[in-house]
Amino acid sequence: MTTSEKVTAYIHKNSKWNELLTEIREVLLTTPLTEEVKWGAPAYTFNKKILVGLAGFKNHMGIWFHQGVFLKDEHNKLQNAQEGKTKALRQWRFEEGDTINKDVLRSYINEAIENCKAGKELKPERKKKPVTLHPLLEDAFTKNKKLKDAFNALTPGKQREYAEHIASAKRESTQISRLQKITPMILEGKGLHDKYKNC
Repeated sequence: MTTSEKVTAYIHKNSKWNELLTEIREVLLTTPLTEEVKWGAPAYTFNKKILVGLAGFKNHMGIWFHQGVFLKDEHNKLQNAQEGKTKALRQWRFEEGDTINKDVLRSYINEAIENCKAGKELKPERKKKPVTLHPLLEDAFTKNKKLKDAFNALTPGKQREYAEHIASAKRESTQISRLQKITPMILEGKGLHDKYKNC
């Protein structure tokens, strides 16, 4: 099944929104965007970045602007679907009986394309997990400043790997054995799994 056939099938499956989805799709197909299917729904990309998505639900349907936070929204059509959680995504929501102004839609799409060309993008924040040191590691650092400095010079990810490697051993004898094995690796600035990378 081609992408076009998949999108057509999606529209037919959402019979309640069939007419509206078809009209919106017609406008999208006149733009430089590429029609794709992402997460089982129509999505429209520019330079491999998703700019617009369509989705039909029981009580509403929506046009999703993936970097909609940068749109001027001169016609007050957009809303944040999850206030406080969603940062970049904005939704233009439709309920039964609503119609679409194709010129307004086209202007929003064109603005989204221009924003993409300008590199406007809000990337999701990655929450970094703090590195929790096992008491055995803390004790080793107290006794060996070089080891502590070498550990601190590692990336947070590598630090976490070592900390979890020690903490995951149930018996103290295994923890001590693991510490002895990883000490030279830490001093050399290597990560726990470096030898398996780039294989």
